[in-house]
Amino acid sequence: MPSAPAPIDVPAERAARRRRAGAVLRAYVALTKPRIVELLLVTTLPAMVLAAQGLPELGLVLATLIGGSLAAGSANALNCYIDRDIDAVMHRTVARPLARHVVTPRAGLVFGVVLGVVAIAIMWAFTGWLPALLTVFAILFYVLVYTLVLKRRTPQNIVWGGAAGCMPVLIGWAAVTGSLAWAPVVMFGIVFFWTPPHFWALAMKFKDDYARAGVPMLPVVASPLTVVKRIVGYTWLTVATSLLLWPLATSWIYGTVAVLSGAWFLVAAHQLLARVRRGEPARALPLFHLSNSYLAVLFVGLAVDALVR
Repeated sequence: MPSAPAPIDVPAERAARRRRAGAVLRAYVALTKPRIVELLLVTTLPAMVLAAQGLPELGLVLATLIGGSLAAGSANALNCYIDRDIDAVMHRTVARPLARHVVTPRAGLVFGVVLGVVAIAIMWAFTGWLPALLTVFAILFYVLVYTLVLKRRTPQNIVWGGAAGCMPVLIGWAAVTGSLAWAPVVMFGIVFFWTPPHFWALAMKFKDDYARAGVPMLPVVASPLTVVKRIVGYTWLTVATSLLLWPLATSWIYGTVAVLSGAWFLVAAHQLLARVRRGEPARALPLFHLSNSYLAVLFVGLAVDALVR
């Protein structure tokens, strides 16, 4: 007689299902690039605090941050969908869900579109038409202009494509005031000029990855000295733009933070330039991490200034 089938271990089966569900959930979260989303939120909330000259209404803050997070997640997921071919050949990105086939391309595309629709709906319903319109622009610019047009065609890709990452300050300001002004334009400029030195420092570390993928990031097509000179130039532009906000909309509190943090950023950039001129290895990754800290410190100082005043 045939032997009876082995009994199913119900607890083990349930645990396996939970692990599979958890892995799929983590894969979809990874598509949104949470670290980039966090960086965008660091600039959004201080812009709202400055616009309100204090703490904005909690409901408005939550709607803006949730809508902004979903919008950034949408743009990043669609970026992963478009770039899945080059992500699969770059060591830095080979673990992304679409590159590993943990999520299917169709599912990734649908996920990105749905996130974008939900984000725009939240912004329109709870923050107004102008923040919603700026959100639409940010998503489309990142996906269509940067990812589809600029990224694989020009070493200036991150310079102009980085404008999408500057939009949260405009969105946060518009959510509070319903309009725009010179102060958020200057904040836009800070993030705009900050993006190239921030990203080029990272790209110097992963130059071979970008070369293998055929992406003409500046470190792939230019010498280390040329790249670092441009990093220094954009760092000066970043710090100079940050100081414009002092007489325009802030007090000595922000001014002190801007001067000290700007000096910190500039010294690090010039130290990198000095090493490259001496023929030493660039070791640019510490500048990348420092640039994250610089932007966070600067915008936290902006928020503290507005709250104190």
